[in-house]
Amino acid sequence: MTTLSRRRFLSGAATVLTISAAPGVLASPPKTLRIGWTAWSDAEAVTHMAKQLIEAKLATKVELVMTDIALQYAGLQRGQIDLMLMAWLPNTHKGYWDKVQGDVEDLGALYTDAKLGWAVPDYIPKSVLNSLDDLKKPDVKDKLKGQIQGIDAGSGLMRSSEQALKAYGLDYRLLTASDAAMVSALDRAMRKNEWIVVTTWSPHWLFSQYKIRYLEEPQKVLGGAEEIHALARKGFTADFPKVAAFIRNFKIPLSDLEGVMFKARSSSYDKEAAAYIASHPQLVSKWLSAAL
Repeated sequence: MTTLSRRRFLSGAATVLTISAAPGVLASPPKTLRIGWTAWSDAEAVTHMAKQLIEAKLATKVELVMTDIALQYAGLQRGQIDLMLMAWLPNTHKGYWDKVQGDVEDLGALYTDAKLGWAVPDYIPKSVLNSLDDLKKPDVKDKLKGQIQGIDAGSGLMRSSEQALKAYGLDYRLLTASDAAMVSALDRAMRKNEWIVVTTWSPHWLFSQYKIRYLEEPQKVLGGAEEIHALARKGFTADFPKVAAFIRNFKIPLSDLEGVMFKARSSSYDKEAAAYIASHPQLVSKWLSAAL
């Protein structure tokens, strides 16, 4: 986690303590709902949609708290954040989930058919590199400079990727970076027609922008199909019943989400979330039906 993220997380927690300890207040002000998030493109898209609808339709102020995924789970367990919209279950975040499942509320899946994997540019011949097993070939390792481009170190994808290196006997260096830095590395390599392997996932706008493909992964160390769930701190439904009802109905098609993510690259997630909400009134009405 960056120093800035740590400061945001800790300062937010202090704000909650200050508000709850304020004396002499006759009527409590509206409580701010704190949503944790990490700068992953799918999480950013759904988090901005939720924020806009909660504030505009459910009259509840939302504070977004950007922090490491591990701290989001810990924050939920400790009641320092109220909600997160990026729990990859049942496999990717299993280690985190096992530690907190008795102390949080599972509000259900936001979208399904997600997956993790390692991807390569399509111009790399399948006859040479088509699976993780092929990475053991000396000529392939040489072309890849003995490295795999990863994302942030705390992510479930990186944990699974470390396990994949061991399972397949791969002597590669797994590079840590942000999602944006991983994309930049891919873009640079493809502009030069160079070989690269990146750790990535679906949904991601990468698959709309670049001609890339997943490598086959016969041992399934990186897992199969996943669901992305909304998790809340214990007592959330009692404290925010309307928001909880909305989140339980908040289901977005994977293809729609990837479209929002792709468009946000040339504008912003806030703007594209608003555009999607405005252009899908029937779906939004369904999401909010149990909350209004």
